[in-house]
Amino acid sequence: QVQLEESGGGLVKPGGSLRLSCAASGNTLKIYNRCWFRQIPGKEREFVAGIRWMSGYTYYADSLGGRFTISRDTTGNTMSLQMNSLKPEDTAVYYCAAALSPRDIRLLKFDDWTYWGQGTQVTVSS
Repeated sequence: QVQLEESGGGLVKPGGSLRLSCAASGNTLKIYNRCWFRQIPGKEREFVAGIRWMSGYTYYADSLGGRFTISRDTTGNTMSLQMNSLKPEDTAVYYCAAALSPRDIRLLKFDDWTYWGQGTQVTVSS
């Protein structure tokens, strides 16, 4: 089993920045890929950014426009999401997830993400 715990959410004004973290514990040696999803009430959970844990290869949703950066700290087993130039439409619950599948992260489907955190609320509002 793998446990994931997000932190760093909160209220920020449009144009501001926020950094989310996701700490992993348990049997993390089996994890090949980790990522961030977000969900707006009433909508499906959507992929934001992902990272191949060993290589550090990163992959982003096209809609982000380069505003977000995903990174990892392999020593501390922590993944982060730096979010800049935040917009009201970025308001959502952000979840971190982990996949056991060794496939290319770009090919993973929603069901491939085996482990999920509880989520952290990000609100962008003036």
